Amino acid sequence: MTTLDFLKAKQENRKISMITCYDATFAKLIDETDIDCILIGDSCSMVMHGETTTIPAKMEWMVEHTRSVRNGTSKYIVADMPFLSTRKGIPFATECAGQLLVAGANCVKIEGVFGQEDVLHHLVMSGIPVMAHLGLTPQFFQAFGGHKMQGKTEAAAEKIIEEAKKAEELGCFCVLLECIPASLAEKISKAVSVPVIGIGAGVNVDGQVLVLQDMLGMSGFKPRFVRQYLNGAELIKGALNQYAQDVHDASFPGPEEIK
Repeated sequence: MTTLDFLKAKQENRKISMITCYDATFAKLIDETDIDCILIGDSCSMVMHGETTTIPAKMEWMVEHTRSVRNGTSKYIVADMPFLSTRKGIPFATECAGQLLVAGANCVKIEGVFGQEDVLHHLVMSGIPVMAHLGLTPQFFQAFGGHKMQGKTEAAAEKIIEEAKKAEELGCFCVLLECIPASLAEKISKAVSVPVIGIGAGVNVDGQVLVLQDMLGMSGFKPRFVRQYLNGAELIKGALNQYAQDVHDASFPGPEEIK
């Protein structure tokens, strides 16, 4: 998949599947599946580093997770620009985005449009594809008063619609919508010509993204919009307990594992 294939998918009415990933082991597994593209989210702060929000995600983390994932896959990679990396001016944002592409990303994802239009435009004009993240933007959770659904009022909905249109105008090749009413997401998908990927935004968009550990049942996090495809936590704990038992009763290693 290439950046241009996102638009082609929308034009052909073919849904785009995206999943998060942060390491080479899972990347190798995803590489052998039908998943279209991978998101290296600043959610790594919570999933991989045990933080309670995405705010602590460091640029160094994003670069290393991007490099690790690229070492395991040839799939299209979207990498998040972490907290404040786009709010310190064009030179700093360009340096950060450049680091992610050098590490193996195909594009960067940026939360919000208004207030940083110059940055988004500069990155696009510099040959760095940009995906805009709108709706519930986790880096703004302090301003939102928590991780709450956005766009519920007419004024709030109109702002997100205008922001999506502005993202397209600035050259963003795709928009990601998080935790907004399904009816609003559908309206936005029809209002812009670029593809719209949703998470907690209903089915009438151009694609979906989920956190890998959530859909595999490994994180313990299960909001209504997540479908759990595997009870991964119990399977893994079962395997670990079996290994512990085999060690304790000296049945591992056995004859087949001893030269």
